[in-house]
Amino acid sequence: MEKGKVQIFDTTLRDGEQVPGCKLNKEQKIIIAKRLDELGVDVIEAGFPISSPGDFEAVEAIAKIVKNATVCGLTRAVEKDIEVAAQALKYAKKPRIHTGIGTSDSHIKYKFNASKDEIIERAVKAVSFAKKFVDDVEFYAEDAGRTDNAFLAQVCSEVVAAGATVLNIPDTTGYCLPEEYGAKIKYLTEHVRGIEKAILSCHCHNDLGLATANSIAGVMNGARQVECTINGIGERAGNTSLEEVVMILRQHPTLGLDTNINSKLLNEMSHLVSESMGMLVQPNKAIVGANAFAHSSGIHQDGVIKNRETYEIINPEDVGVTESSIILTARSGRAALAYRAKKIGYELTKLQLDVVYQEFLKIADRKKEVVDEDVHRIIENNKIGIVA
Repeated sequence: MEKGKVQIFDTTLRDGEQVPGCKLNKEQKIIIAKRLDELGVDVIEAGFPISSPGDFEAVEAIAKIVKNATVCGLTRAVEKDIEVAAQALKYAKKPRIHTGIGTSDSHIKYKFNASKDEIIERAVKAVSFAKKFVDDVEFYAEDAGRTDNAFLAQVCSEVVAAGATVLNIPDTTGYCLPEEYGAKIKYLTEHVRGIEKAILSCHCHNDLGLATANSIAGVMNGARQVECTINGIGERAGNTSLEEVVMILRQHPTLGLDTNINSKLLNEMSHLVSESMGMLVQPNKAIVGANAFAHSSGIHQDGVIKNRETYEIINPEDVGVTESSIILTARSGRAALAYRAKKIGYELTKLQLDVVYQEFLKIADRKKEVVDEDVHRIIENNKIGIVA
């Protein structure tokens, strides 16, 4: 793999779709998969083929139409799951089977009622079986975030020997702190036998709001794939946000890491997923939220008008947003009002602006936001014409 390249593994259609009320039909999944391929993701996790006939059909259909990305199907460490996934992926140009098992003490004791040796045996058996169908096999160690590092390295070593090409290290419950998760990835780079044959992958959940931070800590310590979703959707509090990871790496070139994502398509992609799933994006969501490039404080507005970079570290055009928004509120100053007036055709002198501003404040105290129509009315009522 290219040095400094971080692969983007998008699981919007699998982990993201597990959100209650966000079920997609096959046609919607195909549309999203096509757009993800155009976006430049490296891997599309299309679904969990054995979970339902509909999911099988969707994975099969996506495998047929994706041109560039690897198409991945999820399985448990069960032979029937793996057989069904292989069948669903048979038309893919680059198929990947994603299989695995829980490795934490909690999962081993309560979920599987098994021993550590039995878990390793089942993991190796699943990877070896998947390898009969595809060359590219990803192994997930579920609840790796709460798994003892020495045992986790032992499991990873065994599955790499069995042919695993990617090692997914999920923080399934979103429990880890960034320093802790980064140290776990570093430990694996130093203690997994044959690690040079595999790629370490971060799959972090957002239960404590740390999914993106943990993923970045992971890649800073040797991981070279991040598993994420558009808008950060996913189980419970969600997954790592694709758009956040992409732009963090791009805004910090000193890390020497980047992705193949065409960031100018991020805003459009966000809207497509939001509309398809009926799940609104919170206005203050980083990168793609409605307020991500909106300014209503007078101090901020004045700074942005003078030089965008005073309060914006990302050029909105880089993520597909036309321009920054200057929102007129009671907190706005004269500079913002003059800027918006000019946008709609009025070039105000200082004296005219003083008059208009006093009227503006009266309206702004009554309304949450003053719109262009209000500005027109204020100027016309004060008989201030357009200055050519």
